[in-house]
Amino acid sequence: MEKLQPARLEFVAYDTPYSAAFDDVYHSALGGPAQARHVFLAGNELPARWQDKDRFVILETGFGTGLNFLATWQAWRDDPQRCRRLHVISFEKHPFTLADLATCQQAWPEFAELAAELQQKWPPLVPGMHRLHLNDGQVILTLTFGDAATQLRSIDASVDAFFLDGFSPPKNPELWSPHFCKGLARLTAPGATLATWSVAGHVRQALKDAEFDVAKRPGYIGKRQMLVGRFRSRRPDRHVAPTDRRAIVIGAGIAGSSTAHALAAAGWQVTVLEQATAPATGASSNLAGMLRPLPSADDNRLSRITRAGFLATRALLGALPEARWSPCGVLHLAREPEHETQQRRAVEQLGFPPEVLQFVEPDEASRLLGQPVTIGGWWFPNGGWVQPPSVCRAALAAFPERITTHFNAAVARIVRQNDQWQAIDADSNLLAEAPVLVMASGAAAPRFEQFAWLPQRSGRGQVSHLPASVGKPLNTVLFQIGYAIPAIDDTQLIGASLSYEDDESAEREADHRDNLARLRLTLPDFASDLDPATLHGRVGFRPMSPDRMPIVGAVPDTMTATPNTRLHNIPRQPGLWCVQGYGARGIVWSALMADLLISQLEGEPLPLERDLVDALDPGRFLIKAARNPGGELPSDEETSEPAA
Repeated sequence: MEKLQPARLEFVAYDTPYSAAFDDVYHSALGGPAQARHVFLAGNELPARWQDKDRFVILETGFGTGLNFLATWQAWRDDPQRCRRLHVISFEKHPFTLADLATCQQAWPEFAELAAELQQKWPPLVPGMHRLHLNDGQVILTLTFGDAATQLRSIDASVDAFFLDGFSPPKNPELWSPHFCKGLARLTAPGATLATWSVAGHVRQALKDAEFDVAKRPGYIGKRQMLVGRFRSRRPDRHVAPTDRRAIVIGAGIAGSSTAHALAAAGWQVTVLEQATAPATGASSNLAGMLRPLPSADDNRLSRITRAGFLATRALLGALPEARWSPCGVLHLAREPEHETQQRRAVEQLGFPPEVLQFVEPDEASRLLGQPVTIGGWWFPNGGWVQPPSVCRAALAAFPERITTHFNAAVARIVRQNDQWQAIDADSNLLAEAPVLVMASGAAAPRFEQFAWLPQRSGRGQVSHLPASVGKPLNTVLFQIGYAIPAIDDTQLIGASLSYEDDESAEREADHRDNLARLRLTLPDFASDLDPATLHGRVGFRPMSPDRMPIVGAVPDTMTATPNTRLHNIPRQPGLWCVQGYGARGIVWSALMADLLISQLEGEPLPLERDLVDALDPGRFLIKAARNPGGELPSDEETSEPAA
């Protein structure tokens, strides 16, 4: 994995930002905002082409200082006939730090308000996609930190307008190559247009070969000509927006509540059906759970998804003031010296900024924790604990005009009648009806006929509650063999046990004893005089998938699918979706998976790379090559995280 290298801010004449890496300026030395409007907005016939549309999608090949994005956002905001939702996808191989971005954007006081909101949500400089919800969620910026030449294939979107604004072809030839232009053509929506300031002959030819009709137009000050183009193919749109935005969500745990919130934020009417008397009574009922990413030296798929999920959850928590959480940090200590070496190597190889991940030596770890420890480990300064029930309540209450909740509503079966999904109780009463149904019932999902094939197992987890007065207070969340969370409402939480094929819902003294024993491997004197027989806690049943990945997307039609069918050709049950298999990571995954689901439903740009979306697809278990004959679940230390 190549480390992400931030841009180094330099200026040339007229205080124009300059890239030494590409020996080129980021925008015109004279009238940057006017150039953006002339070349990219007018060149793509904007704002006229987005007017009165449901959504409009723009792809930009180089984010740079954010100038084009800010000019576009301002034009959209000032247009009374603007589209309902504006998506902008932008690549940046060398993103600016927040401080340097703010310095660049000070040059345009006309964008001050928008720039402040963008800077407030500017992500940490780690590779991958970053989804920023701006302007009350109506403007959605998907930033991909990485090389557009290699990352373009990871995009799943239907693009209406292209801003071709990489550095000049001689300086950055990969972004103007025939191969790259054909990659753009793969993403085009019907009638897609493009604009760029480059009129180089080989660029024009590459675009023509990729089925764009191109023409020269008068350029901006100092440049005689620019280029515009339109995609000539008449192929149908593969990403059609729905016309009936009504959905049923079964389950009001963190998966269902986050999904209902995302649907409502996108304008859907949502009915949430929950068999219990309140939200978050199952695996999401814990007093608190851990929020942190899960690094690996090779930045594997699990690491990429948990990192994206961690950042998405942080963003959601910022939008839900009633949710209870604390960014107290998470200290993940090594298990033994060899593991400590692996952790240290991972930090060095990843090269993430210190606000995301650090390796700390034993002395620093002891200082952070407020307790003596004998080994170092990972430190996540922006991690912490989250109270899942508070997130569920806040998410369900955020859009009272669009979310209807029904508690004590036990769904016995679901059926599809006249293009509508119906949720029916044990007495054959109709509980709800809608064209879309999302299964988010956790460990209970395989009880439904349509999900009996789901290779999801129930993992019993028990956490223990300790009085806050027991032991020396913890400053941070601690994880090693077991985990411990600082006192919340005079209660410390430790855990967690894990067992399969175990339906016992009552607490067990043996599990409390084991939870204490695991914690004492890290802190030998912690609560040494505490009798496990006096402890209480909670038992939850986690929906565990065979590969530890969430199971999110359109539900396959297992009656017509064959083991040799390719993933994208697997037939699906119309209108039936699921957000399942979160295991112990409901907190870190729920916001991101909800965003993925609504993006798929709406046919909007996806918030994750295509390979990660495929790794989450429910259909993956029906493909012969992807099957795990043993069906074994992992037994590593990660499974002892708190259920949420």
